[in-house]
Amino acid sequence: MLDNIFGEGDEKLIKIALTHPSYTKDNNSPDTENYERLEFFGDSVLKLFTSKILYETYPNSPEGELSKIRSILVSDAILAKAAMQIGLDKLIILSASEEKQGGRKRESNIACCMEAILGAYYFSGRLKEIEAFIKKYIIIYSEDVENHFEKYNAKDILQQYTQGIDKTRPEYRVVGVNGPAHKPEFEVEVVWNDKILAKATGKSKKEAEQNGAYEACKNLGVK
Repeated sequence: MLDNIFGEGDEKLIKIALTHPSYTKDNNSPDTENYERLEFFGDSVLKLFTSKILYETYPNSPEGELSKIRSILVSDAILAKAAMQIGLDKLIILSASEEKQGGRKRESNIACCMEAILGAYYFSGRLKEIEAFIKKYIIIYSEDVENHFEKYNAKDILQQYTQGIDKTRPEYRVVGVNGPAHKPEFEVEVVWNDKILAKATGKSKKEAEQNGAYEACKNLGVK
């Protein structure tokens, strides 16, 4: 499946990139045999190529704007979406307990694995393929991010607002988790100074928090 996207790579590295830390822990394997080291490197690979493409795509945009767009494009939310489009979530090697707890659909797991895969294929010299993947599956969101920046960056915007008033931050409380373990829906309250600003749901805790922050911003009239 991955060969269709990136071409051939080092099989050992690819297997490591697909292995969740829970699996090596359960099997008493070295930490070097799960994706964490490759994820560390792949994070830089992702940012490098995303920066290059944004630099070339938006020649008139200032550094600050490019940085804001990049920060969202390399987020777990966007990266997990891209990974699921190519079926990466189906390939992750998990422990039985992590599988049971819905780890295969957990946004952070998928995003970490995707970064590790980018790192693995970088070491195989698949630079053109990595750039093509990022252009097709990640940069495609840049126009939407640019046009709806408030929605994607709502948590930061809300925090800047509350800290500007009394130097405190909003709190995000998970008040419910519905649905089966493999497909949960999180319900979050956004609280500031003991007042509920908004409630929202999401497929992950992060998504619910982001949706809640966006609703809170709208309710407060913050732009």
